Amino acid sequence: MTTTTTLADVAATSLRAVRTLERHGLDYCCGGKQAFDEACRTKGLDPQAILDEIGRSSTNGVQDCDWQTAPLQDLVKHIVATHHEYLKLELPAIGNRLAKVHSVHGPRDPEMLDRMVDVYGALRAELELHLHKEEVILFPFIEQYGRAAAQGAPIPPVPFGSIANPITVMENEHSNAGDALGELRAMTNNYELPPYACTTVGTLYEGLKALEADLHVHIHLENNILFPRAIALEGRSAGTP
Repeated sequence: MTTTTTLADVAATSLRAVRTLERHGLDYCCGGKQAFDEACRTKGLDPQAILDEIGRSSTNGVQDCDWQTAPLQDLVKHIVATHHEYLKLELPAIGNRLAKVHSVHGPRDPEMLDRMVDVYGALRAELELHLHKEEVILFPFIEQYGRAAAQGAPIPPVPFGSIANPITVMENEHSNAGDALGELRAMTNNYELPPYACTTVGTLYEGLKALEADLHVHIHLENNILFPRAIALEGRSAGTP
């Protein structure tokens, strides 16, 4: 790992690398294609110091699963069980908190809370459909790719021309989610509690921050590891170097 690689490549090495990048505000998720050294310098950080910090953290504790080499089926199952199930529980829970906050405090802060309801509602609707499309359409084919590769069998054909086609759609939706979360963070001034904040406002903000953190890891696993591995398998099967 060098300072000339991308943020996505650095993040893909371990969950501890992900956490280190998060601590320093480096966008390995939707901004993962940015060169690591350039991203660090933009933030006023020393790239080698960040790599050294990641290296020190990797020598302690339990080792992360290496999702770059684990069977694709295992990675798909991990994403669904860990991140999809989290969203299925949290999206409606956060929606209920937001509805309560809007009902109680809407007259005090109508501009922001009206906008929060709109942005979150669109985010939730797109994510819930997104999960369905991945679980019903895309992921089953990626699992088939993984099984075929493990058995040395030909990669099965897909009904959408190339696995890259639905992946592009999923990546665009990931970008939309990142934009929505960024807008929610900006309109709340990094989730700074307003003067009228009650317990429900506090739990709403904490839930949104946790949602953002989970989605960063979730999208990273798909954009930077799962999807490129699936596309590479298809390319090798087709004889692409």
